[in-house]
Amino acid sequence: MSTPVANVVTIVTGAASGIGAACVRRLAERGDTVVGVDLAAEVDGRVRALGGALGVIADVSTSVACDAAVAQAVERFGRVDHVVSAAGIECNAPAHEMDDDTWSLVQRVNVDGSFFMARAVGRHLIAAGRPGSVVLLGSINSAMAMPGQVAYASSKGAVLQLGRGLAVDWGRHGIRVNVVGPGVIDTPLNARSFADPARIGYYAGRAPLGRHGEPSEVASVVAFLTSTDASYVTGAFVAVDGGWLAGEVPPSRREY
Repeated sequence: MSTPVANVVTIVTGAASGIGAACVRRLAERGDTVVGVDLAAEVDGRVRALGGALGVIADVSTSVACDAAVAQAVERFGRVDHVVSAAGIECNAPAHEMDDDTWSLVQRVNVDGSFFMARAVGRHLIAAGRPGSVVLLGSINSAMAMPGQVAYASSKGAVLQLGRGLAVDWGRHGIRVNVVGPGVIDTPLNARSFADPARIGYYAGRAPLGRHGEPSEVASVVAFLTSTDASYVTGAFVAVDGGWLAGEVPPSRREY
């Protein structure tokens, strides 16, 4: 395990639930001062209950809100070292039934929100002359799609390329940027799937590990990528998917 660095401040978006909340808990346990950002009105209470230091209400799909959240963290704690962009939204429909507003909403939250928050932290780090890191939450859908996922899959594909582009731009400043690609994880975003035994059974059975994942398992990878142990890792896509992207296990799960 990496040695905790004193006075490390990390921002986590989507902090009130799911993977974001798991990241708040894991990074706070490590010793980071964690600032959680979320649309939920109760974000401050939730973040503090998880061990975080501050919760900020903000809509990450607007650059002004992201800039203000970073400024608030800097004013309160003097610095920001890492950002984990876990805020996201999924709205599914066949492409020919996708309306303009739904399409735009998914892109604004998943793509614009990732960029605006990363840019705000990147500007702070470059101005301060300090290294740091950015972790963007992509998905297995950064690399594949399933029916009805045209908006979500395209947004997560864009997040993957966004991470690579930022890594190239900011490497000379010592800022590392990586993308984590969760598979089927038990979060509120996947509540409909987990409420359908047949669907979640298929998803679990399809993965070579034969089960779904937990938010804490994604948070552990995020903790590694924001640690000194990952000091030479940038521009990477790390799938936390039980093997989904490696290949599909036959329904019978026969041994060959």
